[in-house]
Amino acid sequence: MEELKEYEGIGPYTDQEAADAIARLANHPYVYRLSRYLFPGKPVNTLRKALKKIHTVDEFQQVVMNQAVGWVLDNTTEGLTYEGIENVKGIEGKFLAMSNHRDIILDPAFTQYVLLKNGVALTEIAVGDNLISSKTVERLLRCNRSIKVIRGISARELYVTSKVLSNYIRNTIVSGKSSVWIAQRQGRTKDGADTTEQGLLKMFDMSGKKGKFAENFQELNIVPLSISYEYESCDARKAREMLISRSRKYVKKKDEDMHSIMTGIRQQKGRVHLCFGKPLTADEIASAAACTGNDRYQHLKDIVDRRIVEGYKLWKTNYIAYDMVYGTDKYSSMYTLQQKADFEQYVAHKLGKMQKSLDRTQLRDIFLRIYSNPVLSKENL
Repeated sequence: MEELKEYEGIGPYTDQEAADAIARLANHPYVYRLSRYLFPGKPVNTLRKALKKIHTVDEFQQVVMNQAVGWVLDNTTEGLTYEGIENVKGIEGKFLAMSNHRDIILDPAFTQYVLLKNGVALTEIAVGDNLISSKTVERLLRCNRSIKVIRGISARELYVTSKVLSNYIRNTIVSGKSSVWIAQRQGRTKDGADTTEQGLLKMFDMSGKKGKFAENFQELNIVPLSISYEYESCDARKAREMLISRSRKYVKKKDEDMHSIMTGIRQQKGRVHLCFGKPLTADEIASAAACTGNDRYQHLKDIVDRRIVEGYKLWKTNYIAYDMVYGTDKYSSMYTLQQKADFEQYVAHKLGKMQKSLDRTQLRDIFLRIYSNPVLSKENL
């Protein structure tokens, strides 16, 4: 009971809690609008009726979320491909998927879609509490297996909440209850360079046994995960934020995260690729354990980063942007002149929507580097 009380409010809903929350969601006025998207050509109350019949978290995932992700794939992408699914199928027990992070909602949603398609049990999903802007959003996320990560608090509060989160993740995986998806860093990668926060690895270790570094990380079954979008989610928004951040602290407007979520969902993404990397091996973890102090975490960070960069799929947009940034034709064999012209038009169109007061030269350079940096990361391997 004490353990349950410790985790109260941060874990996904139980089936009973989900049934109550879904009943409330079914009566939300937005359900009719959403129903038109998910069930085109069917009566406007189709989704409401479906929700009224759902009584478990698994049913919610299969009936609503799978349908929603299918709609996103059909209407905003040119297809989702994936590789390495055998790396999670071959794991005994549950695993911790450490993913690069480009889109707030779709990164874990596409992951769940692929897992479900391949008969692999779905994961719980760690999300920042900054996304929980209303009770309705909280119900939706917790019905979708979300774990609440508390942010924007003091250092002392952060230590306490990090320890609780670490305990929850470890217990969830080691007990065999569920696998867990978590981003490799707080917030989305905005500059196209995917790197793991060392502090995240320290947080995982907080719940382990003292002096048992190797054992603590081996039992988590860490699987590096890479997701690649041909057209970067919220690319212009990210470029704008980075430019403003150069001169002053960037302060998000009310509901800005929700606007980013909707932009990411509706934006055309081209092709999308997901790569499940090889789990960290006992030898790799042992080599980190042989280091001292923070070097142990740095060593693990380097391994995870390398796996994620290796698994990242480069698209023509990445190669074109690289040649544009560095003024070369190094990767000209990877695209045609027409494709380059189309991308230049795309860049001009996206940046044309940004406010005129922003420095266009800097904004364009930042925008292009969002696409070119994944190529640079591959080169630096």
